[in-house]
Amino acid sequence: MITRDRACLRNGLTGKLLQGCLNEHLRGTERLNRLRDAYLLHPRRTGRGRAEGLPDHHLAHAFARYIVTIASSYLAGSAVSYHGDGPGMAELKCAYRLANVAGVDMELARQASLYGRGVEIIYTDAHARPRSAAIDPRSAFVVYADDVSADPLFGLHFHPIGDENGTPRGYEAHVYTSQERLTYRAADYASLFRSPPVETAPHYFGRVPLIEYWNNEDEGSDVECVLSLIEAYDALQSARVNDQEQLVDALLIVYGARLETDDRGRTPAQQLRQDKLLYLPDREAGAQYLVKESGQGAEELRAAIEKDIHKFSMIPDLSDEQFAGNSSGVAMKYKLLGLDQLTSLKERWFREALKERLRCYAHFLCVKGGRAVDEAAVRITFTRTLPESALEAAQMVKTLEGMVPDQVLLSQLPFLDGEGDQPQQNRR
Repeated sequence: MITRDRACLRNGLTGKLLQGCLNEHLRGTERLNRLRDAYLLHPRRTGRGRAEGLPDHHLAHAFARYIVTIASSYLAGSAVSYHGDGPGMAELKCAYRLANVAGVDMELARQASLYGRGVEIIYTDAHARPRSAAIDPRSAFVVYADDVSADPLFGLHFHPIGDENGTPRGYEAHVYTSQERLTYRAADYASLFRSPPVETAPHYFGRVPLIEYWNNEDEGSDVECVLSLIEAYDALQSARVNDQEQLVDALLIVYGARLETDDRGRTPAQQLRQDKLLYLPDREAGAQYLVKESGQGAEELRAAIEKDIHKFSMIPDLSDEQFAGNSSGVAMKYKLLGLDQLTSLKERWFREALKERLRCYAHFLCVKGGRAVDEAAVRITFTRTLPESALEAAQMVKTLEGMVPDQVLLSQLPFLDGEGDQPQQNRR
């Protein structure tokens, strides 16, 4: 989180202020790049190197992708719904539908899970309709007021400008305030804000249209807390594969005998490869391969690291045979308790960002002549896609029949909604 005192803006957005915020953001991009490498299965080369000619595999396991997929899908896999009967609500829902905010939410949830925050840009298309897009958190950020309110002061999005061959020929930055967008261009990042903006345009959203979706209060990634364990798992498995491949080329030690070229001119190595036999003169002679013991605890260590990855990331191992061994609905919820608590925390911060989006869209639609939306009356509902036991629910409904109104009983069935005629999922 980048913060500045409101007093820094008394003289407007100075180049010194903007450059200082950009430099502060760039200092954290190495951490984000490391998380992205883990997600894209780019293994880090750690530990001592191996001698030339020896197998040198560097395996990468998709733990980061698994964690991000499960965590983000559990939060936003089902579209967030908005409820309200006030004026302007129909126009707002129509604008959301045209902007495909459900798809944007899914990408923002993925970004937040991987990087610790997702970034949304709200803009207008060629038909003057509001649109949303998720942009790379490594190239965008919001600066907040350094006080209790922590209001967004401005947002900044930067990117290289390429020619027709894709070769960077300069850099561009867009600075968003609550009223306008300022565009800067320069040959490098260090010179972006040394000159006045080359373009200034209003945006009519009434607020900073660059919104951050935090994963938690520390902007921490779901992967970061187990990244060292994932790297240790990769290193362990890489070493095991290297050792197994090296075993094929293990040295053969022969004692009590001497191998010589045979009458056909074949060397001892050729004789072994072709005949698969080794003739020894007596019982005291022998031969064995020189190999390194693999260690009895290698598999136990691998399993322990894998278990710790799931434990500390709070993402259950859905492939575990014991995970679904007990089909009881209550038992299943206990196994998903860690994920559910993690998602509840993520939902809290995601909801705050969705409210900021709602304010931007509502203000824009009002400027276009639409009716003002009562933001406080809009209910934002998240949906969980938990497995449900229809048999247990049906047995409970049958037991309570006659003691509880039928409408309430029907709402408890996992395949019906509160009206008893539409599919239902776990709602929050």
